[in-house]
Amino acid sequence: MSFQDIFKSSFLENVASVSILDMVLSLALAFGVGLFIFFVYKKTYQGVMYASSFGVTLVALTMITTLVILAVTSNVVLSLGMVGALSIVRFRTAIKDPLDIAFLFWAIAAGIVLAAGMIPLAVIGSALIGGILLAFVNRRPANSPYIVVLLCDGGTSEKKADEFIRSNTKRCAVKSKTVRKGSVEVNYEVRLNGDDTEFVNGLTDIKGVQSATLVSFNGDYMS
Repeated sequence: MSFQDIFKSSFLENVASVSILDMVLSLALAFGVGLFIFFVYKKTYQGVMYASSFGVTLVALTMITTLVILAVTSNVVLSLGMVGALSIVRFRTAIKDPLDIAFLFWAIAAGIVLAAGMIPLAVIGSALIGGILLAFVNRRPANSPYIVVLLCDGGTSEKKADEFIRSNTKRCAVKSKTVRKGSVEVNYEVRLNGDDTEFVNGLTDIKGVQSATLVSFNGDYMS
């Protein structure tokens, strides 16, 4: 072994394994697709409080996945080491909305496909997925459920209010009832007759009804 062999390193041999043009093109496309995923996520978000950080994460995740796959496809040995390194990573961030999982997998899949050079598949596939999500997620159900929170001073006023609610809604079901001294609180799940919410105003005209609140309900939260 010569003196030069001691300081010889294979590190610089991998510099040209991925061309500059491929890197720039792949990352630019990943950024564009990531922005599109971010746009679809923002338009289809139905949670209580929107967090822009998750949308930015989708853009970054698309680009990072593309970067990793570019490195893996350029070196077989590196790919084995990358698999071993990623297998010990644990993510413990709670996913509040099941739809967020779809966006995470979409960003990862788009990054993988772009790095593999399948640009038409990534672009056309992302466009179709985005269109389907925009069409179905933002579609409002025909009979949206609502919650009526009723506060009465006793059983007599509660009975009158119950009859009034059932006669002015398509469907009505008692979800909970809380009785205290001098007050009765009842929560109803109702289906409205179209978009008519005027019946709530009539509830307060019933003697003994202290307050009536109408809130929308999607099964996960109230707003």
